[in-house]
Amino acid sequence: MRAAILNLSVLAAGPALAEPVTLVAFGDSLTAGYGLPPYDGFVPQLQAWLDDHGAEVTVINAGVSGDTTAGGLARIDWTLTPDVDAMILTLGGNDLLRGLPPEEARGNMDAILARIEGKGIPVLLVPMSAPGNYGPDYKTRFDAIYPELAVAHDAILTQPFLTPILSLPDRAKALADYVQPDGLHPNRDGVALVVETLGPQVLTLLDRVE
Repeated sequence: MRAAILNLSVLAAGPALAEPVTLVAFGDSLTAGYGLPPYDGFVPQLQAWLDDHGAEVTVINAGVSGDTTAGGLARIDWTLTPDVDAMILTLGGNDLLRGLPPEEARGNMDAILARIEGKGIPVLLVPMSAPGNYGPDYKTRFDAIYPELAVAHDAILTQPFLTPILSLPDRAKALADYVQPDGLHPNRDGVALVVETLGPQVLTLLDRVE
């Protein structure tokens, strides 16, 4: 009788519910949602997109405005807590704004990715694209960082973060419609374009979570 009651209790309890995947968005002001109300930034819009597509995931905002690749390297270890299942990595924009050497950014990004890889955490690598005003050699060396490191660390490589905006046919109109007055950060509608583009690749990233 006691065994029968125990079996009925187990059946009534049903299967244990799986915990949602924890996805950390690690980056700078583009990740943090600079200049936007909290609910309009990249992370909340991505969370809403993933919810709408049935993904059982909690997205954590680990964006720090002004962060360089060196700043990211300095804080990556304490970000990689045991509950982190996957990561989106978006850094390099502030290195570009400061004209820092591409080799420095490469070394920092390589070290960050090595730390993530060492934890067995799948990563989506979102590049920055160097402007032409530093010269073609600088642009070539900087832009090569992301595809080369993606291969080296088995990361999923996306197109650059702002490409969904900057690739629109009328660039002047795109900047007016989708970028904040500072000319650097997307507005709410610009973030929505970015999320629509990155969302499917984030789902691919989540499929890698074991």
